[in-house]
Amino acid sequence: MKKEDKALIINQIAETLKEYSCFYLAETAGLDAAATSDLRRECFKDGIKLMVVKNTLLHKALETLEGDYSELYPALKGSTSILFCNTGNAPAKLLKRVKKDGQTLPELKAAYVEETFYLGADQLETLSNIKSKSELIADVVALLQSPAKNVVSALTSGGTKLHGILETLSNKE
Repeated sequence: MKKEDKALIINQIAETLKEYSCFYLAETAGLDAAATSDLRRECFKDGIKLMVVKNTLLHKALETLEGDYSELYPALKGSTSILFCNTGNAPAKLLKRVKKDGQTLPELKAAYVEETFYLGADQLETLSNIKSKSELIADVVALLQSPAKNVVSALTSGGTKLHGILETLSNKE
């Protein structure tokens, strides 16, 4: 491959890394064509971009970015596929779902989620339990709405009781 071609690929990888807030490195070399197609289809459904890259090109692309990605460098061995997503737990849930179907691959190598590094396949459970930004916002909104709902509920039930008492008293006379 020519040096100019490598530079273009490195720039393309770097630009893609900048577009997404998190990415996962996975081992997919042992998948046959049908399993790879299924994985790509599942990624598309979940809004995940899958890219197979050479480790040296990915290493150079990471070096061009701001920040220190040196913790990921040991994971750049063998065949590497990158799963890009803006939802931190979506690729982890996808990998768990695919592995639940009885496949041994794809295997998680490492992940970069919300400015934190996760190394090794044993981190898959942790990553799948991370709440996304929208889920956290929904939790905060629910917590903020809870006291207001309780007040409205108390006022409504009190009004209903008072109405019932007044109706009973008016029917007695």
